[in-house]
Amino acid sequence: MRTNQPQPPEVLALAQALIRCPSVTPADAGALGVLEEALKPFGFACHRLPFETGGSPRVENLYAVAGKGGRNFCFAGHTDVVPPGDLKGWRVDPFAAVVEKDELIGRGAADMKGAIAAFAAAAARFLRRHGEDFGGRISLLVTGDEEGPSINGTRQVLGWLAARGETLDACVVGEPTNPERLGDMIKIGRRGSINARLTVRGVQGHSAYPQLADNPVHRLLRMLGRLTAAPMDAGTPHFQPSTLQVTSIDVGNPATNVIPAEARALFNIRFNDLHSAASLERWLRAAFDAEAATYDLALHVTGEAFLTPPGPLSDLLAGAVKRVTGREPELSTTGGTSDARFIKDHCPVAEFGLAGSTMHKIDERVPVADLAALSEIYEAVLEGYFGKQC
Repeated sequence: MRTNQPQPPEVLALAQALIRCPSVTPADAGALGVLEEALKPFGFACHRLPFETGGSPRVENLYAVAGKGGRNFCFAGHTDVVPPGDLKGWRVDPFAAVVEKDELIGRGAADMKGAIAAFAAAAARFLRRHGEDFGGRISLLVTGDEEGPSINGTRQVLGWLAARGETLDACVVGEPTNPERLGDMIKIGRRGSINARLTVRGVQGHSAYPQLADNPVHRLLRMLGRLTAAPMDAGTPHFQPSTLQVTSIDVGNPATNVIPAEARALFNIRFNDLHSAASLERWLRAAFDAEAATYDLALHVTGEAFLTPPGPLSDLLAGAVKRVTGREPELSTTGGTSDARFIKDHCPVAEFGLAGSTMHKIDERVPVADLAALSEIYEAVLEGYFGKQC
């Protein structure tokens, strides 16, 4: 053990300091500075990486790394949070980080400043015990653009790392993966997601003379019916069935006796590894072309489906979870997207964090005991990965 280093940060105190920074996307509000100050005394080289591309707001990011060569184990996460919503609904100030009844309450407590505090403290304890010459590297990749458009965040940092020849060998993302209790679930993949905007054009006319018009609403409904008439698939061994959900149909027509000239719909597809964004676009256009309609289809792909097959990384993480909590975590691919969709192109990645039952909600909160237990899990992962003994 090295004795010339300060004491590692206390997990609760660090989580509170992060929550007290109102870092609603894309604002940093000092959150990354708090994290830097916690890491630097333990030998972390901290790189602040602001990016401003694609017409999106400037975003602050942090890549911090410690160690003297060898395999690079990365913890990844985000300090940005969603807005708190109606402040009158909160029983405490959402950015005061109050502890009440053994729970830390505040925006970002679960998603995911609590996990960031947990892995920063775990890394500091590991480095204090083993020093910087432990035969590898520990890195933290923390963005301020996960809850937003995800343009100037993790993806840009990964590009910066690649340009420098910096590699990641394994990564754990601290998203709140557990449905109810710490230790319930590890995410080893995610479904892909596509947001679609369909616009169907017709010919406006009087509803009493439909033969003189071409009703785009009828065509739109038939086109959507082709998509929803049957299940997309039955799922795969690691993925639930793909789904397509129509989220809006809009005509904007105040008159009951006028056939409109245009009708629009929005829908979202969550897809498993039987599909890709390209294959789904082909399926959509084939279905719509069969209607012989005049239409425009705009697609925005937020992520492809991916899987890190069960193996060394998930085994290591599951073993650490079992050691600390006594629970056997389920390996899952449920839920929405995360920045793991970018990291999977660089190294094996899995996700494990706090319980997510209150994330994005009023009075978002996490048990204080779970913060400490999560940090123990992350420390056990580092010990196992680098073959050290506590």
